[in-house]
Amino acid sequence: MNKVTEQDSLYRHLDKMSTKELLININKEDHKVPQIIEKIIPNIEQLVNVIVDKMLSGGRLFYIGAGTSGRLGIVDASECPPTFGVEDGLVIGLIAGGDKAIRKAQEFAEDNPLHGWKDLNFYGINSNDVVIGLAASGTTPYVIGALKEARKQNIITSCITCNSGSPLALNSDYPIEAVVGPEFVTGSTRMKSGTAQKLILNMISTAAMIRLGRVEDNKMVDMQLSNHKLVERGALMVAESLQIEIEEGKKWLLKYGSVRKAVEKYRKQ
Repeated sequence: MNKVTEQDSLYRHLDKMSTKELLININKEDHKVPQIIEKIIPNIEQLVNVIVDKMLSGGRLFYIGAGTSGRLGIVDASECPPTFGVEDGLVIGLIAGGDKAIRKAQEFAEDNPLHGWKDLNFYGINSNDVVIGLAASGTTPYVIGALKEARKQNIITSCITCNSGSPLALNSDYPIEAVVGPEFVTGSTRMKSGTAQKLILNMISTAAMIRLGRVEDNKMVDMQLSNHKLVERGALMVAESLQIEIEEGKKWLLKYGSVRKAVEKYRKQ
């Protein structure tokens, strides 16, 4: 297959560029990413609808990847509970090499085609769930092996990759291919490819949570009150919703633990 992600950069002699030239050209390449994603929104839409249907039936969403891709999946999964108030096990991110690979690369962990399924199976993945394989190249054995076995078990599969016609996409029921072109630094897929994956992950999880009722109007009514900033934000949301003073809103928020519950209880009094 032709790996666009490995093609030579469109720019030469990066080491001779000034700082300003480097930044301008990196930014120029980054501008291409959302334009590419816009073209594949119908594919993302299909996947989100499937995820919502599965979650309404008690299913979960798994992200599985290696390196940068794996880390991006873990970031997105870890932000769902505090942002939307869902349980920790609803969206799960897995990375080749385990949690220690989040901070430090684990050599050759991504090359084992059996470990991906083993990691998924640890969580008792089943046909109610959806698994999204994350690999910019679309050729990572750890991720491909996981999706191959998942399909054998009648588990819905998807992927986010930045090459077309990859082995990963061929093992996905709902492939998402964001072909953003050669990287500014040849082969450095943490750049445009990573940006594309991050944007798409944001779209998937946010749209799914909104469809599941975790946002009212444009507010995170189920967010966890895990720091002072979020408490103050929540108090303002309660106050605005009920047309009361902020301090009164804060009192109700702290009493019931979420914007949604505070508003509901106040209106029932």
